[in-house]
Amino acid sequence: MTKKFRCGVLGAVLLGAARLFAQEHEAHEEVPEANPGRPTVSTPATLTEVGYVQVESGGLYAAGSPEVGARFGESEVAKLTLTDRLQLLVSSEPLVHAAGVTGDSLPGSRSGEVFAGLQGVAIAGKGARPTVSVSYIRRLHESPAPEVDIGTFRQSALFLCSGDLGRFHADLNGMFSEQAAGSVRRGQLGQSLSVSHPVGAYTVAGEIWHFTQPLTRGNAVGTLWAVSRALRRDVVIDAGFDHGFTSSSTQWEGFAGVTVVLPHRLWRRGGHE
Repeated sequence: MTKKFRCGVLGAVLLGAARLFAQEHEAHEEVPEANPGRPTVSTPATLTEVGYVQVESGGLYAAGSPEVGARFGESEVAKLTLTDRLQLLVSSEPLVHAAGVTGDSLPGSRSGEVFAGLQGVAIAGKGARPTVSVSYIRRLHESPAPEVDIGTFRQSALFLCSGDLGRFHADLNGMFSEQAAGSVRRGQLGQSLSVSHPVGAYTVAGEIWHFTQPLTRGNAVGTLWAVSRALRRDVVIDAGFDHGFTSSSTQWEGFAGVTVVLPHRLWRRGGHE
């Protein structure tokens, strides 16, 4: 499977999905608004629409990582908000293809890891007051597929803060994770800050992030830039790139994806749609 073929298939799938779901809703009910957690490293502290399933799909191609020469991964994230303060999520990589692998990881194509977790709002934002949330995520399935610079984790706790200042929106995250290699367990710390701003019909986001690399005693630092556009309230497409600054960081990553809110609420809220 060549790189051009993978990118072509991914582009066709993403555009087809965006067009399909953009036509799915009928005009007789209010369309829920998508709240994408992708493509930035930072996760928004705000939750998705209560009672609706939000699906975030995308692909990422990475090159120049210490553990793998080239890696392509297709990711899927599903979110369901139960109340105004509690959200469930499941994340997976149905397909990972890697080449130029070092260490114990396996090259070739296979499924990646599966995670599940929840996110709760501790302080609901209003006006100039930001939203503050906490999140816990745990790995359900481990894969021999290679990871990029920040590695993978067994479990992770996140502290999230999101707010607006004029037309600028900021997402600030602090991450505390447990990494494992055989019987060795090490703690990983991470921080990320994403700032976005609308430009016409588009939204441009810039991000800086840092993760310790406890198993190799290094630090991964990089910057991410992305552009997104809402085709309608419930469908958002995105694309961008990430560049690592340190020798132990993945040097280049390119990505594209789509966020879709599925068209029907799973239950009535307060007795009304």
